[in-house]
Amino acid sequence: MKLTRLYIDQFQQFRTPLDVTGLEAGLNLFVGPNESGKSTLVRAIRAAFFERHKTGSVTELQPWGDSSAGPEIQLEFDWQGSRWTLNKRFLQSKRCDLQGGGEHYRGDEADDRLAELLGYEFPGRGASKAEHWGIPGLLWVEQGAVQEMREPVGHAGEHLQAALSRNLSEALGDVASTGGDALIARVEQERGKLLTATGRSTGELKQAEQESARLAAEQDRLDSQVDEYRELVDRLGELQRQQREIDAARPWEAQQARAEKARQALDAVQAQQQRQAQERSELDACRRSQQLYRQQLQDMEDQARQLARREEEKARAQQQREQHRANDGGIRQRLEEAKADYARAEEALASARQHARRQALQAEQERLREQSSRLGATLADARRLRDTLQQLSEQHQAIRIDDEALRQLQRTEDEREKLGIQQQALATRLAYRLEDGQQLMLGDQPLSGEGEKELLAAAELRIPGVGTLTVTPGGSDVAELSRRQQRHAADRDALLHELGAASLADAGARARKADELNRRMERERAELKGLAPQGLDALESEQRLAEQRQKQLADELAQLPDAPRAAAPLDEAQAQAALANAGEQLKAAEHAEQAHRQALGLAQQALATAEAEWQSLHDELNAPDRQQRQQQARDALTDLHAQDERLQASLERRQSEIEAANPELLEQDLERFTRAAEAQLQQARGREREVHDLQIRLDTQGAQGLDEQRDDARRQQQQIQRRRDELSRRAEALDLLLTRLKQQRQTVTRRLQAPLQKHLGRYLKLLFPGAELTVDEDLKPEALIRDGTGGEERGSLEALSFGAREQMGLITRLAYADLLKEAGRPTLIILDDALVHCDRARREQMKRILFDAARRHQVLLFTCHPENWQDLGVAPREMQALKTAGSTADMLAPQAGGDAPRPGVTARHE
Repeated sequence: MKLTRLYIDQFQQFRTPLDVTGLEAGLNLFVGPNESGKSTLVRAIRAAFFERHKTGSVTELQPWGDSSAGPEIQLEFDWQGSRWTLNKRFLQSKRCDLQGGGEHYRGDEADDRLAELLGYEFPGRGASKAEHWGIPGLLWVEQGAVQEMREPVGHAGEHLQAALSRNLSEALGDVASTGGDALIARVEQERGKLLTATGRSTGELKQAEQESARLAAEQDRLDSQVDEYRELVDRLGELQRQQREIDAARPWEAQQARAEKARQALDAVQAQQQRQAQERSELDACRRSQQLYRQQLQDMEDQARQLARREEEKARAQQQREQHRANDGGIRQRLEEAKADYARAEEALASARQHARRQALQAEQERLREQSSRLGATLADARRLRDTLQQLSEQHQAIRIDDEALRQLQRTEDEREKLGIQQQALATRLAYRLEDGQQLMLGDQPLSGEGEKELLAAAELRIPGVGTLTVTPGGSDVAELSRRQQRHAADRDALLHELGAASLADAGARARKADELNRRMERERAELKGLAPQGLDALESEQRLAEQRQKQLADELAQLPDAPRAAAPLDEAQAQAALANAGEQLKAAEHAEQAHRQALGLAQQALATAEAEWQSLHDELNAPDRQQRQQQARDALTDLHAQDERLQASLERRQSEIEAANPELLEQDLERFTRAAEAQLQQARGREREVHDLQIRLDTQGAQGLDEQRDDARRQQQQIQRRRDELSRRAEALDLLLTRLKQQRQTVTRRLQAPLQKHLGRYLKLLFPGAELTVDEDLKPEALIRDGTGGEERGSLEALSFGAREQMGLITRLAYADLLKEAGRPTLIILDDALVHCDRARREQMKRILFDAARRHQVLLFTCHPENWQDLGVAPREMQALKTAGSTADMLAPQAGGDAPRPGVTARHE
């Protein structure tokens, strides 16, 4: 199959017709940047074949934003010695016409004939998808999909199998025929009734197995119930024996009596323990009372010694008070002297400050006289600069030019000159060389000899004896350029009038002079700013303030007292230091006087406290009842000591009695005998309840007929097991038959794969020498086998790098194309930006492979990297040149007697 012409109109980005002709039988290379229309051409070919003409779900084929367009595609291709023509239009005025080989089809018949011819299907409704594309979907590779192989091969699998089977049908026998497929399908169907694809039981076999398992479980359950019944009978006999031999003697009553005896002994011991605790508490209280009386007698003995210490403390306090009173006069005198020194220091500081103030006022008065003189000179210079700036501003205002208007004038003049250049470029140059004695008339001007004329407007060329030719230079473009030039000239004149200038040069000169005046004004303003940063008014105000301040200083000096004629006063800093020193001395004297008063008050308070404590202790020692209280404390201490000894003897005796009774052992006996009685009683009652429950259960199960039920279940299980074994043997036989049939089919499939392996080997030896690509029974590529550093390497295509998968995807498609061509099926290979991830060395090998394949198939290669395919052996077709060449074809098409467009690619834009 060879595509010879592609015409599209109102199709996506091509709003106007595009006609691609002269396609080569081998390689055809289309190059252009992204968005230049390469993929649109591929989409047009796909739509022409894959989409039914009457479908309404292909609105994406319309030019963007034009919902009223009707995308149209025309194809011409050669097949089996005939030229076929396809004309298909979508969405608006839908139609489909197919002609070739003496056949003519319209509408759905044309669509169906195309699908039959190329080997694909149409969807039931809606847009076509990958699963419908068949052989073209395998050989026509979309952008970025060359590495995907399994799905396209799967979609084309039936067509590939049909092509191979037709070639080998005589040699493969019944298994490879349609009858063989029906046999395998029938065996699979029958096996599927009993086994799943993974060999697990299903259907009737699964039901039989489940029923057999259920009956076996039921039989196990009945066996368990019969065994349980017998165990219950034995258990009942054992319990009844225990009741007769054990429970009839009531052994728990003897344990209860022993527990009561242990409780009575324990109660007696606990009473002893309570009395022991009471005596121990009495002994503790007796010892605390003894301690209190001993402390009381000790305190009475210590009071005599304390009275002597109080006497000594009172004498020391009185001595300290007298010492403080003796120092009172000297401290007061030092305080008065410090106050007098401080007053004299204050007077000296005031005199020093007056002297410093007089000197500061005199110095400021002198500074203000200098400042006033300097301000006067500066003010005069500033006034002169202000007058100069006023003159310069008036000059600038007279000659200034608006910058934006000047720029607009410059742009207008530049545009007018540019239009003049374009007009000259578009002008038609008429070169002539006439024979001697021959003459032409260009308008009213005769032409003879040899020369050249430049035509800016339409002119008539009269050829004597032939006729008149009308020459229109550049069509309507020259006239439009002339009108635009006139408009720009009018705009230029209006701007010159607005600026008051005679020309652009005059306006520029005025602008430069205005700029010079402006720069001079800036310099004058900067100088004025330096003299009067705040302005002339501020400078004048500053001068007036300086003069007013001079008057104020003179008044202040007049009001100050006259300076003393004696020795010069102290410096203010020295006077300040002397005052600070006097202040420190005064503060120290005040602190000393305050500390003296505080110490004297504390001494008097300490003396009063010592006298009060001595008097209180003296009165206590001389109290009348002191001797009586002391004797009473001694008598009470003697009685408490006797009570202590009696309580200790009683506690020791009682402790011996308690230890002899061993209360802990009595508690354990009470607990042991009580638990033993409870356990024996509970066992007797438990046996009674269990006997009652067993009798009920045995009566119930005996009425169920467990033996009869078990026999029925055993018979049913034997029947279902026989049915299960029968179905299992049938399933195994069908499984074995299917395995043998598939093994035979695999043998046949390997013979089917042989031609494909031959073509794959043709290309693999160029890319991977010595490698082998295996395919499965569905003819899908499976694994790549090649030699590695550690021996033979085997890996799936998905394990290869992305670039290697691209290369394997392309050579596999070329092998399928060779296979289809041998089977007499049409092949066309379309590659949209394939091998973009290929390194330089591999790309060189792939070019050899493509060049070799192009000897047998037509290949349309679209790429945005023309530099990678310069040595492919075919001239590239540039998309941009294709579009621009169409404009020339449009202009030449209406001319009568003109030359036909060059063969190859033409584009027509309406």
